[in-house]
Amino acid sequence: MMRKFLIPAAALFILLVIVAWMANMFEDKIEPELRTSAEHISANNFHKVEQVSYPLFESIPATIRAKQQTIISSRILARVVNVNVRAGDFVKKGDLLIELEKSDLQSRAAQAEEQIKAVTALRNEAETQFNRVQEMYQRQLVAVAELDRTKAQFESLNAKLAAAEQAYKEALTTVAFSQIVSPIDGRIVDRFAEPGDTASPGEKLMALYNPLSLRVEAQVREQLALSLTLGQSLEVAVPALDKIIPATIEELVPAANPGARSFLVKSMVDYDAKLLPGMFVRLMIPRGNETGILIPKHLVTQVGQLDIVWVYQDGELQKRIIRLGRHLADNQVVVLAGLQPGDKLSLLHHE
Repeated sequence: MMRKFLIPAAALFILLVIVAWMANMFEDKIEPELRTSAEHISANNFHKVEQVSYPLFESIPATIRAKQQTIISSRILARVVNVNVRAGDFVKKGDLLIELEKSDLQSRAAQAEEQIKAVTALRNEAETQFNRVQEMYQRQLVAVAELDRTKAQFESLNAKLAAAEQAYKEALTTVAFSQIVSPIDGRIVDRFAEPGDTASPGEKLMALYNPLSLRVEAQVREQLALSLTLGQSLEVAVPALDKIIPATIEELVPAANPGARSFLVKSMVDYDAKLLPGMFVRLMIPRGNETGILIPKHLVTQVGQLDIVWVYQDGELQKRIIRLGRHLADNQVVVLAGLQPGDKLSLLHHE
């Protein structure tokens, strides 16, 4: 009888323990407003919050693109024998990228060369015959018709020799097409062919770009775009890298997009190995000044989704949750709520 009630009681006890554990009843509690004595901290270890004027920017979605980029394709129909590079590789102008089958092309070049030799022999013989007949004609030993016949034969073979030499040059050029080299210094974006594939004329085999020619392209609304000038310095926010980089306007396309009522603005950026074509960035275009509170970014501590600073108040340090706005280039961050001018922030880190 006792055992009959013992099992349900044990199950109920285990259930209560699980509920208590999920409610964090076994962990130490921290008061919502933890205060720490600041008597040992000197006045030099505080940052005084002030309201300042700072430039206001309009953030325009933009894309990193390469000014110098190219698609590699074949000019002949041939089988791919070897691909010497992969996506991400850096290459120099003239480096061998792809090798195509060329045995049949070399055979045609050899045939064209032999044709030159054959026509040259006939042409030399015709030249000798023409010179002989011309000499006999001067002695009035042959008729003018014979002279014309040998002259025409000689000139015809001259034309055939020129055609054979041209055919040989074309054959050599076709053989050269089997060696596809890089037209620029750059980086391979992707390769679209593997050994054994058949390369067709015009079909893309590889893509590459010059990493030193990256720029930011953005569609800027017309009112804002008309205030920009060539050579103007701007800032570009790169969310993926959590950094802001400088840019210089290189090109303002003088025609608006009629659908979006915007102008295409192209800005050059300095080389950075982490910047890649296609990356999303934001072009920061100035549009006046704004007044607000700025604080150094390193004074902010992130706890989960919350941004916290330590404020000196009534002789104590107090944790305070703040709401942040955008980040500025000089490692400053805009505070939208949580601080007032005159507040003192601790320069020391507290956990």
